Amino acid sequence: MSQQPIKFAYWVPNVSGGLVAISHALLAATETLKVIAAILPGPWNPVLAAKQLATIDQLTNGRIAINLVSGWFKGEFHAIGEHWLEHDERYRRSEEFIRALKGIWTQDNFSFNGDFYRFRDYTLKPKPLQQPHPEIFQGGSSRAARDMAARVSDWYFTNGNTVEGIKAQVDDIRAKAAANGHAVKIGVNAFIIARDSEEEARAVLQEIIDKANPEAVNAFGAEVKNAGAASPEREGNWAKSSFEDLVQYNDGFKTNLVGTPRQIAERIVALKAVGVDLILSGFLHFQEEVAYFGEQVLPLVRELEAERRAEKAVA
Repeated sequence: MSQQPIKFAYWVPNVSGGLVAISHALLAATETLKVIAAILPGPWNPVLAAKQLATIDQLTNGRIAINLVSGWFKGEFHAIGEHWLEHDERYRRSEEFIRALKGIWTQDNFSFNGDFYRFRDYTLKPKPLQQPHPEIFQGGSSRAARDMAARVSDWYFTNGNTVEGIKAQVDDIRAKAAANGHAVKIGVNAFIIARDSEEEARAVLQEIIDKANPEAVNAFGAEVKNAGAASPEREGNWAKSSFEDLVQYNDGFKTNLVGTPRQIAERIVALKAVGVDLILSGFLHFQEEVAYFGEQVLPLVRELEAERRAEKAVA
């Protein structure tokens, strides 16, 4: 288990869609918050992304990161007139995008000759403050997604899952990354419902599911399952997701951070034990529940982490 404390990122709906407008607005109104802004290759060009992210990085003292989304929603690409690539080609393009970003951010007179992007003697100044560059996150559960993470990404995001399911992904990615001479950290999606009793927490979860819009959930489920079926192994992030799982559309309920502060803290430490470095956390009532999490759950997590470190030192 890592000696570093497990990290938490708080997920806010729609932040990913507005790299400049929403992300920069949040950063301008805060002093310590770090924003992970999502970008789609295709609509975005690496040079434009590199310039804007470097500017935001400079203005906010290094508080910007990127989540590169290879794309799964074919209808969105068609709606905006973007060419739709086959599954593994989307990840090949994403890998070139990442390699281009890293080159632009870290080198002068950068040249790159890929199938999707090409540069010759390009220099960006000023470069980002963060060294060696702003962190690059990436998601997906297909073979192509995991292999790309094992080669070029700083962070790999996975949908919510059981501890056993997450361990299998972590072990696979870390082994491949080590073979590539690369290191990648792991982030897991989770929807957190912390209450004074498990019964109360489970009742809140059931209320969320009961009040979901079936038409919207089923439409989303149809799209993501079609996307998963397009991968060579015919299995994507949501291949085994039920209606209840899809209500929190990155399978956040599957991670099972639902219950009392003690139960949730123990499950978080169990995730850390299998290699999770960060939990991307969603909440029903953001302000109140983040405060409750910070006051009631986080101290228990740190206490359990300290106990595990002490046990390991003795052993």
